[in-house]
Amino acid sequence: MLTVTSVNVNGLRAAAKKGFVPWLARTAADVLCLQEVRAEPGQLPAEVREPEGWHTVHAPAEAKGRAGVSLYSRREPDRVRIGFGSTEFDASGRYAEIDLPGVTVASLYLPSGEVATPRQDEKYRFMAEFLVYLGELRERAAADGREVLVCGDWNIAHQEADLRNWRGNRKNSGFLPEERAWLSRVYEETGYVDVVRALHPDQEGPYSWWSYRGRAFDNDTGWRIDYHAATGGLAARALKAVVERAASHDERWSDHAPVTVTYGP
Repeated sequence: MLTVTSVNVNGLRAAAKKGFVPWLARTAADVLCLQEVRAEPGQLPAEVREPEGWHTVHAPAEAKGRAGVSLYSRREPDRVRIGFGSTEFDASGRYAEIDLPGVTVASLYLPSGEVATPRQDEKYRFMAEFLVYLGELRERAAADGREVLVCGDWNIAHQEADLRNWRGNRKNSGFLPEERAWLSRVYEETGYVDVVRALHPDQEGPYSWWSYRGRAFDNDTGWRIDYHAATGGLAARALKAVVERAASHDERWSDHAPVTVTYGP
């Protein structure tokens, strides 16, 4: 059995003060994929940087206070990789992966973008490079008899069922036709499976991000942008997927909720 949780922590130092540490103590996950850590390892409290019982990999962004991904695993990784061979993005704190027996697990924080700004251009450049890498990663893993799992905040809602207010967001970054078509290519051309959607094919959501503005969380006006994208063999072993939605707005320690999937042997 392998249980993997992915969550955008929206600043790990802030999350640690609001409930991440007790959540970490309770989780039954074997691997955690964190995004938007926004801190150097030395800036994190010891119980977060290197918690007892975990092996940690931190990939902070070169730009201070931005992005950053981390991986926590109960078992020591056989191999660690930071970045995906990109001159532009490898120091941006957006991708890291570890090898465990039979599987490569990665934490991804895809740029969020903003229409008609350089941020959207950056997002498209990242997407173009990363699509190529995803295909190469799957091919290398298959040659070694391994599966791949890329977890994280992909910052794209793929289908209308993946966000409550899809009609009002058709011209906004995160639900643009070009972005959605790219995610379709991830699944159709490079051979990955949207594990949560495969387990919940007819459900709206389950959403994993809600704006802090207004009453988005209380009204469940959310987006599903945090994905487990797995190669076919691993996806076929997925038993259950749960979004660990907080019981109330006050109990949230991030604007995202952890997405946890249990994979069978």
